[in-house]
Amino acid sequence: MELTKAQIDEFHTNGLLILKDFYAQDTVEAVQKGIYETIGAVMTRHGVSDARPAFDPTNFDAGYMELIGANRAWGGEVYDLVKEIPGFTRLTARPIHEEIMRQLREGALPRQPSGGSGIRVDNPNEDKFRAMWHQEYPAQLKSPDGLVFWSPLVEITEDLGPVSFAPGSHKEGMIPVYFADPENAGRSGAYALKLVGEEILLAKYGQIAPLTKPGDLVILDFLVLHASGYNRSNRPRWTMQFRYYNMAHPTGTAHGWKGSFASGVDFRQVHPELFVETTDA
Repeated sequence: MELTKAQIDEFHTNGLLILKDFYAQDTVEAVQKGIYETIGAVMTRHGVSDARPAFDPTNFDAGYMELIGANRAWGGEVYDLVKEIPGFTRLTARPIHEEIMRQLREGALPRQPSGGSGIRVDNPNEDKFRAMWHQEYPAQLKSPDGLVFWSPLVEITEDLGPVSFAPGSHKEGMIPVYFADPENAGRSGAYALKLVGEEILLAKYGQIAPLTKPGDLVILDFLVLHASGYNRSNRPRWTMQFRYYNMAHPTGTAHGWKGSFASGVDFRQVHPELFVETTDA
């Protein structure tokens, strides 16, 4: 796929690019069916009666809410297992993503971080795992020059909580963070990182929350500010996200392309200058 000059310019200006109907229906359905099968396997493992209707792209997560209603930890099993669906693995490794990165980052050496791919399941009214405003780099490391490929598995509506982006905010570079849980949601680790000067930055760049549907692809610069929406519907918000980073970037080279939280590394050990104890810094 060849991006147009207008698309490349848009990405460089905003730090994000939305490609509508990027994935074919059968590509998305392979992932959805894998989720349906995974939920069934977890139900069987725990002796939960499976009375779900036959698979359909609109009901691929049937039974999931009942499963976590019986035991929330069973939902954690589903969350860990869906990232191993072959259809998802094939999708993340398609050459087109590498080609896109080379077009957006001239001279890049695209790589996929081993802990950088997954399928998010944002349950209704469960804000503990909702990502506050953040940049991707502190949670991923490897290289500050990276791309997030994000695509929904359900049609995103206002009540499902679309992701919000601050277009152009990547131009700020790497922004210091501190640990906070302002909504008392019980966040920890990467979920509890809050940007220094967040309100000022959001006022400067503004924010958008585009509504997308299965097949659409959002490409995001590692340094663009973004945040999860609040799911106030009666259904989980299922989304795919995976990352590519530029191995040729000097910052990644300098610290040996270390991973962050998913690799068991606290980013403060690599970038102590990006962490402050309080917002007074």
